[in-house]
Amino acid sequence: MSKKTLVIGASLKPIRYSNMAINKLVNYKHVVVAIGLRKGNVANTPILTASSDAELFTLDIKGIDTVTLYLNATRQVEFYDFIISLKPKRVIFNPGTENNTFYRLLNDNNIAYEESCTLVLLNTNQY
Repeated sequence: MSKKTLVIGASLKPIRYSNMAINKLVNYKHVVVAIGLRKGNVANTPILTASSDAELFTLDIKGIDTVTLYLNATRQVEFYDFIISLKPKRVIFNPGTENNTFYRLLNDNNIAYEESCTLVLLNTNQY
């Protein structure tokens, strides 16, 4: 079953885990939306950019099942309200993205989260 996934912290560099995750998600037939610092394409998935908090809310993104993060805790702050507004079923905090402050906000908004690795979840059929 396809789970529409938003990758935040998407990179055009093939050595980055966010890039590997986009490729693997597409290979597993999940619909992928990606937000990063630079426009481009990964696995035929356009990387969207938003230079301000207000711009994030202009992105037409609906029906997100999962948000997977590739940003450290400090860089996540600008995305808190945006992610909560999407009402995803879950948020995955990949290694290095752990964030207790955001966990509390997600709990307050009844959004599930997990500290995990998207690549491992996909490889072990737990996604």
